[in-house]
Amino acid sequence: MTERELDEILTFHWPLVIRRVMDDGSDQWLMRFVRSIARRGKRPEWSPSGKQERVMRRLVSDLGAPAEPELELIER
Repeated sequence: MTERELDEILTFHWPLVIRRVMDDGSDQWLMRFVRSIARRGKRPEWSPSGKQERVMRRLVSDLGAPAEPELELIER
């Protein structure tokens, strides 16, 4: 990931990722991960590991997909 890509993700997309993850009741690991990336991203010398980069890219790409609505169970 280039420095420019990382800056773009952290500046424009990551706040939305955090909001979505915190609002949709994701698992604890994912909530800790997005907060950790937000904290580490403030360090000028930090860059994500390969695994972190893959997860970050997946989360950003998921932003393009609409959030799945909650299904209402209808009994017959």
